[in-house]
Amino acid sequence: MQERNNYTEIEDFLADVSFQLWVRSKVDNQGWEEWTLENPDRAKLVENSRLWLLAMSVHHEEIPSEVIQGGLESTWEKINKKEKSSAEAKRSTIELWQKNWLKAVAAVFVFGFLSNWFYNNHFVFNNSESTYNEIIKDDYTDLVEQTNHSYKPQIITLSDGSSVLLKPNSKLSYPKIFTGNTRKVYLSGEAFFEISKNPKKPFFVYANEIVTKVVGTSFRIKAYADLPNVEVIVRTGKVRVKPNPSITNSKEKEIILLPNQALRFTRQNLTFNKITDITQDESFDHTQGNIEQLSFEFTDIPVEQIFKTIEQAYLVNIDFPLDKLKNCHLTTSLNDQPLPEKLKIICKSIGNNTNYEMNGNQIIITSNGCN
Repeated sequence: MQERNNYTEIEDFLADVSFQLWVRSKVDNQGWEEWTLENPDRAKLVENSRLWLLAMSVHHEEIPSEVIQGGLESTWEKINKKEKSSAEAKRSTIELWQKNWLKAVAAVFVFGFLSNWFYNNHFVFNNSESTYNEIIKDDYTDLVEQTNHSYKPQIITLSDGSSVLLKPNSKLSYPKIFTGNTRKVYLSGEAFFEISKNPKKPFFVYANEIVTKVVGTSFRIKAYADLPNVEVIVRTGKVRVKPNPSITNSKEKEIILLPNQALRFTRQNLTFNKITDITQDESFDHTQGNIEQLSFEFTDIPVEQIFKTIEQAYLVNIDFPLDKLKNCHLTTSLNDQPLPEKLKIICKSIGNNTNYEMNGNQIIITSNGCN
């Protein structure tokens, strides 16, 4: 696991099985996302490696021929250097076989990369766009569309105070202001939702083949077009999930999920599989992020530590006057509130003209100190 600290070339990442699993299947067993965030100086190398592996971040463009050629020349140059080094150390008939084998592997790798790039860019993406457009075509409200092209999650605050942590390579469409008797958003990819409570105005998430209905709770939806399943994982509250009749002819009935329960919709046979305890399912356990693992129950805890917990959970940056708040301690429960509500409660508890401002993943706290 520590070997990645010595990776200096794209080839190092491409040869790592756990990296392949993270990029291709969104399964982060080895903490690649957290490692990337902790090593911002390696982020560009990681992103380039992701590009070579799946080429998903440039789905709307053709890969320039000079990029492909440069990558191939770089790969062959490194192979030749390794061969020369090996030849000087060992000269045998086995070495000749290894050399030919290495070239064969390189050829297979290049062919595999180009095939994979073509599939992801022309088939998977087009299929994803078609499904997504099919879902939102009947919504005549003025929708805002936000796509996360970065390598880390992005926080989105909705007009009702709900918050959405949008994962990389994911897209969310939502109205500027919720009107009428319902709140509807549309997801392609993966996101963690914390919904502001309003029983009179239920919240719906349309994500490919499923529709998730809540009145106020927190949950994760994983609905990538290129994966075999769509998943819903509940952290707090109650969630109702049913097939989307405009996308699928699944005969499954509505399923109710409670905390630590999950549902997996299998695309192959159009069926639901309810998991009553996600701790007993290793695949769900690995997909949980910091926001689902951290506790927001605070008893006489320094405000500085509370802000650090929020930073870890939402992957945001909080700027606050440490000199004025260093002696402030709070006792509060923030487990079941969206991020804006958490910040509002903290500022109100501190008092003394304490306020917050949010600009994307940047939060600024102003205060004159504790009450």
